[in-house]
Amino acid sequence: MTSSETRPEKRKILVTCALPYANGSIHLGHLLEHIQTDIWVRFQRMRGHETYFVCADDAHGTPIMLKAQELGVTPEEMINGVREEHMADFADFHISFDNYHSTHSEENHALASDIYNKLHAKGHIKTRTISQLYDPEKGMFLPDRFIKGTCPKCKSEDENGDSCDNCGATYSPTEVINPRSVVSGATPVLKDSEHYFFDLPAFEGMLKEWIRSGALQEEMANKLSEWFEQGLKQWDISRDAPYFGFEIPNAPGKFFYVWLDAPIGYMGSFKNLCNKNPNIDFDSFWSENSDAELYHFIGKDIIYFHSLFWPAVLEGSGYRKPTSVYAHGFVTVNGAKMSKSKGTFIKARTYLEHLNPEYLRYYYAAKLTNRIDDLDLNLEDFAQRVNSDLVGKVVNIASRCASFITKRFDGMLSTNIDDQALADEVMNAGDNIAAHYDSRDYGRAMREIMALADKVNEYIAIKEPWQLVKDETQQQAVHDICSLGINMFRTLMIYLKPVLPVLADSTAAFLNDELIWKGHKTLLTNHKINKFKALLQRVEMDKIHAMTDASKENLATSEDKKKKEIPANKPKTSKVIDNSAALANPLADDPISEEIQFDDFAKIDLRIAKIINAEHVEKADKLLKLTLALDDEGTETRQVFALIKSAYQPEALIGKHTVMVANLAPRKMRFGMSEGMVLAAGPGGEDLWILNPDDGAKAGMRVK
Repeated sequence: MTSSETRPEKRKILVTCALPYANGSIHLGHLLEHIQTDIWVRFQRMRGHETYFVCADDAHGTPIMLKAQELGVTPEEMINGVREEHMADFADFHISFDNYHSTHSEENHALASDIYNKLHAKGHIKTRTISQLYDPEKGMFLPDRFIKGTCPKCKSEDENGDSCDNCGATYSPTEVINPRSVVSGATPVLKDSEHYFFDLPAFEGMLKEWIRSGALQEEMANKLSEWFEQGLKQWDISRDAPYFGFEIPNAPGKFFYVWLDAPIGYMGSFKNLCNKNPNIDFDSFWSENSDAELYHFIGKDIIYFHSLFWPAVLEGSGYRKPTSVYAHGFVTVNGAKMSKSKGTFIKARTYLEHLNPEYLRYYYAAKLTNRIDDLDLNLEDFAQRVNSDLVGKVVNIASRCASFITKRFDGMLSTNIDDQALADEVMNAGDNIAAHYDSRDYGRAMREIMALADKVNEYIAIKEPWQLVKDETQQQAVHDICSLGINMFRTLMIYLKPVLPVLADSTAAFLNDELIWKGHKTLLTNHKINKFKALLQRVEMDKIHAMTDASKENLATSEDKKKKEIPANKPKTSKVIDNSAALANPLADDPISEEIQFDDFAKIDLRIAKIINAEHVEKADKLLKLTLALDDEGTETRQVFALIKSAYQPEALIGKHTVMVANLAPRKMRFGMSEGMVLAAGPGGEDLWILNPDDGAKAGMRVK
């Protein structure tokens, strides 16, 4: 493994992530890995390293063959269609592959055959006859997962051919009681066949050294050590016809097992890229003496293949081994395994039809560590974190400062630095944040970035440029304060660019500046920016509910749809559960007030207001102090104390629009002067929802 101390200034890096299987759609579980990898790749590119990112569809195996038969198409037709779907999904989540290929390719066929021939020539391929269960009706040997029967240990029925979900036992398919073929329903019979094996035990010494070399996370290395305690076994790399895959050289009717040619697909995809771009040299990345770095990002369920079989196959055939293999955990949703019935088994395309992909990129980044931990996508926390961090903290800095610069100072940033200490703190944090990115500890990087955003927002709140601007003698101060705010926003967006590439591009257009990593230690002075436009919308829970409802609908059969007389329930948040009784009949609990005349209502001046700041009130159990802007510049503001503390966190409100009573006489309270009232619905306590208008409404507009 190449240590940070010995790495060249400009590194050569090849990165892959695990190959999605070509018989189904991409879902949010797949996206954890691809987003994690893409963030790392984008960061390395920003640092100026020669970095390539390749992947492919895993297109071989019995399930592919049977699925194609079920659909009435050829396997080639099916995998080509699935590959197009996968590529579209990844592109729309901004996964920046240099090449996305298929294991069913000329490059992969040639490489798999070459590697096999080299292993065979060195004596690493063995043959022997084995007995397997065979479907006499379908005329095929059955993989373990295509056999069902009674568990030989606990006698539970309808269990898989290799393991029991009821008792957790593992066993050979030949031990299953009353086995049946999942393909045809027939009773399988034992049949002999000659199989080809890779002599994995011959590489035990090399593997023991390699897994403790730093190439793997410690948890992975410890897990793999258990395999050595059990004793490594020869690996069956052949399957009998009929099988969709590559035929083994000089072995008619015998095909490579999918896990032999799947990892070679990394090489095949990179070879295809090299063929399209002659400036990239294949051998300089894959030869035994390569000085390039090779990284595989994978799920923890395929550690065995990538950290035992794969490095042994590479070693035996004369290729270099990976620099590192990085594993991650699984995705759960709302604390549980992804569920089709609950609508939490969410396809990538279903998500994209309802939500911005950068929301998910940020949420995953905020929770990812360099350990093999499972990651829970809590949908309510997802909305709150995106709204609080990205909208309420980062983008809020720009929205609070930009209009002053464009409207009062002709879009030119000041040459004066109002707070050099704050500027230095934000700019100097880049080295630490870079180290977290490089070590894949994205969660720590995001926490540091948001802590900096808090400090910048605190600085702006203390300076109150919306108040200073009312004093003609303080115009230079306003210019300096807002210019520093814009610069700090720029630096934070440089740090976030690997995670939020589209938001970063929009920011670059707004700032008239290219966001490059080395720019994090510089400031823009006497520099013209463009008019600020909304960069990011808040996540609304109704869109999340619509997404989970759509996931249920997508998985329902047409017969189920006919039977449905009411829509599927939305995933319940704690708020919905807690107030179900209170909201059972709002009119009964709170009847409509006594009738008034129109003239009475006309006296009330309701206005759209933007919440530019929100904070707790010391020693107040129920109040939040809000600063409301009644114009885009923030020159007309009101201070309001609102009884909404039990329902909202202050940071979740910043940047949000609401409706206020603008002509209510100021009221002196123990904590200060309250200059209006915000409108909210609900019985009170935690069960309150402040009103907010549709997108497009602007601060100061009258509500009629």
